[in-house]
Amino acid sequence: MCTTCGCSDTANPRVTNLKPGHTGETVHTRFDHSHPHDDHHHHDHDHRHEHGTTVPIEQPILAKNDRLAERNRGWFLGRNIVALNLVSSPGSGKTTLLERTIQDLKHDINISVIEGDQETLFDAERIRKTGCPVVQINTGAGCHLEADMLARGLETLQPPSNSLVLIENVGNLVCPALFDLGEHAKVVILSVTEGEDKPLKYPHMFKNASMMILNKIDLLPHLTFAVSKCLEFAHLVNPGLQVIQVSATTGEGLHNWYDWVTSQIKLSKQQGVR
Repeated sequence: MCTTCGCSDTANPRVTNLKPGHTGETVHTRFDHSHPHDDHHHHDHDHRHEHGTTVPIEQPILAKNDRLAERNRGWFLGRNIVALNLVSSPGSGKTTLLERTIQDLKHDINISVIEGDQETLFDAERIRKTGCPVVQINTGAGCHLEADMLARGLETLQPPSNSLVLIENVGNLVCPALFDLGEHAKVVILSVTEGEDKPLKYPHMFKNASMMILNKIDLLPHLTFAVSKCLEFAHLVNPGLQVIQVSATTGEGLHNWYDWVTSQIKLSKQQGVR
């Protein structure tokens, strides 16, 4: 058991390719779980509590993942692909937001999706019905996607150059903040049905995100959620965090989200020209 995230070392991730109009075909792929656990075990036994101090173990645990993430970053850069890592707690509306985004942008932008969940193909099936290419990664006991999992998913998905890859991470506001996938940016999604104090409770996630989407604003008249307090907390953690308020159900505010996505694609093209 990894004491960094609680994931089981015996987790058996599976990659499933769901082509539009076809049932899912599972690609049985062996993932290298020597990272980050092998390095961790040596440090855990040798230096657990020396002289009453806690020894940081995140760097050796995450080092291999970071190297693989850099490979992914180069892979995206070489193909001019913008990859956005969508992260949130369960039930925030990530999949609904993805469905709406695909429906509204698919005629202007070439979009592919990688879905991350511990089990089931439910979310990937929803994406497949939009006609969008999608690969499901089931992490088993794992609570987040890792760079190696994404790389194997990309091998199966084969997104075209000059396109957008949307990654729906496992619902979790803790570990996905620590594991770089090589993405262009993290987008954290918070719904108004959650507490406005989430940015303070899970600061690493909000600190590492470039964009926060406040979703389900159509429900605000029925809740006591304080938007101003939520934004205050988010900017205490990350002063540069951009925020967009939307309802993925009614469509309110989505044009701002689409404008931001388009701006990231344009920025990536400009950087590629340099």
